[in-house]
Amino acid sequence: MDIRGDHYFKEPPERVWTTMLEPESLRACIPGCESLTETGERSYDMTLKVGVASIKGTYDGTVKVEDVTPMDSYRLVVSGSGRPGAVRGDGKLEFHPEDGGTRVTYTGTVSAQGAIARLGNRLLGGTAKLLIGQFMNNVEKRVADRE
Repeated sequence: MDIRGDHYFKEPPERVWTTMLEPESLRACIPGCESLTETGERSYDMTLKVGVASIKGTYDGTVKVEDVTPMDSYRLVVSGSGRPGAVRGDGKLEFHPEDGGTRVTYTGTVSAQGAIARLGNRLLGGTAKLLIGQFMNNVEKRVADRE
């Protein structure tokens, strides 16, 4: 399933970029993130506890930041599995200066296996958009707190 969207931040690209790549910021901003442990350069093991609709459970997985073009874009590859099944997301985030702030656009794909996949794309898509929205809002608060 394809996902896409954008989020506007009032802060300049440098501040948004830095915040979105800091391990502590990722841990604090990823919804339901219980742990995030660095395993290599821009590579992490994580544990998430997600409780959205009937997609509830604890997931163990990985987060990798790849194809980094400083201050412009990067890919975020996330995979996890738990009792409800397995999910994988692969998205590109692009940073665009706009009106003194930053517009972050994202495009990517999400796939699922197990019970999650049986729920159908409609619920999976809605859950993915909800979690991405929560992540972006959390980043927005964290960036604003740095002033």
